Amino acid sequence: MTSLAAYGGLFVAAFAAATLLPAQSEALLAGLILNGGYSLAILILVATVGNVLGSWVNWLLGRQVERFKDRRWFPANPAALERAENWYRRYGRWSLLLSWVPIIGDPLTLIAGTLKEPLWSFLALVGSAKLVRYLAVAAAAQSFVS
Repeated sequence: MTSLAAYGGLFVAAFAAATLLPAQSEALLAGLILNGGYSLAILILVATVGNVLGSWVNWLLGRQVERFKDRRWFPANPAALERAENWYRRYGRWSLLLSWVPIIGDPLTLIAGTLKEPLWSFLALVGSAKLVRYLAVAAAAQSFVS
C-alpha cells in the first residue's frame, strides 16, 4: 500500500468514525503502526485531524439540528439527543473531553453545536481528547512492535 493511500484511508476512517456514522479508526491506526513503514507522527496527526474534522461536521449539524432532527435521514434519534443534551447541560463544555468515548462522544459533539458552544473551545477540547486517544492507541500498538 502506498503511503498516500494509507494516510488517506486513515483520514477517511477517522473522519467517518467521528461522525454519527458507524466506523472505527483505531484498528486501522494500530494496523498501520504494526505494519511499519509509516511515520508515527504523521499517522497520529492524520487520524487526529480527520477525527476532529468529523466532529466539527457534527457540531455544524448541531447548529442546524432544529431544522433537520425530524428528517428521516438524520443519524441521531431523539432519545440519544436528549441524553447528550442533559449530560452537556450538566457538565458543560468539559464534557467534550469525552468526545472520544464510543456511543456518547458523537452525540456530545452534535449537542455542543445545538447549544452554541463556541468553535474555538469546541476545537480545543475535542482536539485534545482525540489526540490523547490516538496517542494511547499508538503507544499500545508500539508496545507490540518493540
